Amino acid sequence: MSLRTTLAATGTSAALVAAVATAAPASAALPAVDMARVVVAGQVEPRCGQTAGLSDNPSTVRVQQALTARGISTTADGWYGSGTTGSYATWQRRLGYSGIDANGLPGTGSLTKLGANRFTVAHPVTVGSRTDTYGGRRVNTRTRQMLAAADAKLPFAIRLTQGSYNPGGVGASAGTHDGGGVVDVTVTGLTTTQRWQLVRALRTVGFAAWLRTPAQGFAYHVHAVAIGDPDLWQQDGGHVARDQVCDYWRGRNGLASHAADNTPSAYRVAFTWWERYRGI
Repeated sequence: MSLRTTLAATGTSAALVAAVATAAPASAALPAVDMARVVVAGQVEPRCGQTAGLSDNPSTVRVQQALTARGISTTADGWYGSGTTGSYATWQRRLGYSGIDANGLPGTGSLTKLGANRFTVAHPVTVGSRTDTYGGRRVNTRTRQMLAAADAKLPFAIRLTQGSYNPGGVGASAGTHDGGGVVDVTVTGLTTTQRWQLVRALRTVGFAAWLRTPAQGFAYHVHAVAIGDPDLWQQDGGHVARDQVCDYWRGRNGLASHAADNTPSAYRVAFTWWERYRGI
């Protein structure tokens, strides 16, 4: 028996029957934006171009449409390139953010405000404290958790020689450590096999990591970038550490030469990031 028939049979007024019959359906749930995939796209796509393999396009389009609705001109094409990076930075500055908080990569606060009445935020990425440490070197909480997870996979300890949030630190780092998510790891005392095991462990939990060598102009060490960290620094219009994430995606070395990755195939893993690795 239909609701209309039931109401009529119980003597409910015709006016109420009509009102119930014509009532608007409940509002549909808001669509979700996958924050983790959008942030990763914002690190890969400015240099690498639109990348279908990241599966971020529906979420990126929603972000772009929301920016346009806020009066910030953005093409809603699903490509989180330099244009969208600049537009998102405009949104962040409008909210009163500056410096690393206005770097064009979504943070949970700015993305939630952008999506008000338009979308919800799924798979949020949070860096936690920016003054956390690992082995005495400054990192954010997300990076510390990633390092601890990689450390647990190894029979030796991960020891940092340079942490994050270190502007003007080591000149050879070219600004990559100015923001969050980037560390250098010593390989002193490790065998060649152990050095590659270190690279693999870091990559497994979501770092873009490479063994730097004298042939590349460096003392031996491992350089690692936490993929998907919203605090990766943008400097003077360049993406610095973000370009290294693109290079890693392409199987390159993350250096100015953009040469092939020197990592043996046995120590390579599929591209991933911390939240994806953890299944959150």
